[in-house]
Amino acid sequence: MNTTSNRSPHLTIAVAGGTGTVGAYVVDYARAKGHDVVVLSRSTGVDLIEGTGLARALRGVDVVIDVSSTQTQKADESRNFFGTVTRHLLAVEKELGVSHHVALSIVGVDDAPEGYYAGKVLQEELVMAGEVPWTILRATQFHEFAEQIFGAVRLGPLVVVPKMVSRPVAAREVAARLVELAESGPSGRTRDLRGPRSESMTSMVRGYARAAGLRGSVVALPLPGVLGKAMRDGTLTGSDSAESATETFDDWLAGIRPS
Repeated sequence: MNTTSNRSPHLTIAVAGGTGTVGAYVVDYARAKGHDVVVLSRSTGVDLIEGTGLARALRGVDVVIDVSSTQTQKADESRNFFGTVTRHLLAVEKELGVSHHVALSIVGVDDAPEGYYAGKVLQEELVMAGEVPWTILRATQFHEFAEQIFGAVRLGPLVVVPKMVSRPVAAREVAARLVELAESGPSGRTRDLRGPRSESMTSMVRGYARAAGLRGSVVALPLPGVLGKAMRDGTLTGSDSAESATETFDDWLAGIRPS
C-alpha cells in the first residue's frame, strides 16, 4: 500500500454488495478518489452466500466494505444471510491478511433486534468478535427507502406503509463516509450518521409517489412488537451525538422524474 504526504493512502477496496443502492455509490466514490475497486457480487463471479470466488477476489485487497443486503423482514432469514456472509468474508480476510473490515449497520438495531434488524445485530456481533480489525458505521434509513416500500404491500387501492418516524439520509453521503472510514483505518464503532431532519414515513412515501407520478392512497399501519414501537417513538432516528448529513429528503425528491 503506497502513501503520499497530505494525501489519502491508495487502497484496493473490495465492496460486498457493490451493485446495490449504497454499494454502487461506494464503488463510484472510491474510484473517483483514485482507489482500485473490486466488486463482490454474483455478476463478478462472487457468491457471498456460498463463499465461492471470494479467495480469488480478495487477494491483494486492503479493505473490505460490506454493504450487502437482503430483501426480507423475517428474523431467521436475516440472521442466516448476514451471519453467513459475514463469516465467509471474515474467514477469507483473515486467511489473506486483509487489514480492515468496514461494515454498514443501522441506527437503533440493538434497541429493536427483530425482523431484518436481527440479522444486522448478528453481523455487528461477528465483526466485533472477529480477528480482522474493523469499523462499524450505523446510518439511518436512506431516502431511497420511500421508493423501495412504495407498493410493497397493497390492499386494493391502498398502499400500506409502516407508521414510522425517520431521519433519512442520502445513500451517496453514506457511501462517501464509508470510503473516508476505509481510508482512516480501523476505528471500531464510529459516530452514527443520520439525515438533517425528521420525516414521517407516510409523508415520504406520498412525496415520492407524487414526484414519480404513481397512483395509490398511502396509509400508515402501526407494526406490533419492539420494532414497531421503535419505528414510532423515534428510536431509529438516532441521538444528538450522531453526525448529521446535509441532503434533505426534499433535495432527493427534486431529482425524481415521473415514470
